[in-house]
Amino acid sequence: MPLGTARGWYGDLTAAEQNLAVAVAVVLGGLILGAVTAWVVRRVLVAFSLDEAVEGTPFERTAQQLGSSSVRLLAQLCGLFVFTVAAVYALRTLGVLPSELFIQELVDFLPRVFIAVLVVMVGLIAADKAELVVGEQLRSIKLPEVTLIPTLVKVSVLYVAVLIALSQLGVATGALLVLLAAYAFGVFFLGGLAFKDLLSSAAAGIYLLLTEPYTIGDEVEVAGNRGIVQEMDVFVTYVEDDGEEYMIPNRMVLREGAMRVRET
Repeated sequence: MPLGTARGWYGDLTAAEQNLAVAVAVVLGGLILGAVTAWVVRRVLVAFSLDEAVEGTPFERTAQQLGSSSVRLLAQLCGLFVFTVAAVYALRTLGVLPSELFIQELVDFLPRVFIAVLVVMVGLIAADKAELVVGEQLRSIKLPEVTLIPTLVKVSVLYVAVLIALSQLGVATGALLVLLAAYAFGVFFLGGLAFKDLLSSAAAGIYLLLTEPYTIGDEVEVAGNRGIVQEMDVFVTYVEDDGEEYMIPNRMVLREGAMRVRET
């Protein structure tokens, strides 16, 4: 349709019909702009290898079960925000929204909601990834207490993400600081109680590694377990005898003492 014809057609419409035409145009423009935004964001995230970074996380597996992916969901969220803003302005053009004050509050609130949802989603992905990375790093430490550390890291990341999201939604900063302080106290105090054996093993392991009362290949006897030292780390000493491997926490080595057997 030529531009002059379009102007003439638009000018022949009533005010209500003009508002409807503008609203439809805004919605269609929002759909197109939202789709373009989602495409651009997805390309950027893939360029930064985010799809590879989140591979294997529980969030990614859940997204794939739903026929999507973490990168696609983040991109779609950005596109949805663009379309939502366009929809609000379309409703404003139609006069559906009650007042200018309400419209202003809604326009101010929408970005905060978007950021809050984005922070929670990114927090879920980051928490899953942190749990995997920490768990991989601690896999060689075969102590029961160690299995709790990846979970604690995941919960901590999620907790911080939720606090940031709540701050975007206008929750009182003082209350958030109290919650953060309470969580920090719980992590350090209660965590210290839960991991006291692990911490004592670490302290003993550092002492043993510095003083070297025995080394790999020595035959030792610790707490009734006798064998050849196969491996030593900060937390555990591994002793093998006749195909059986004993995992002895270093705190026990320091407490019970290690007898090195010398061949005569």
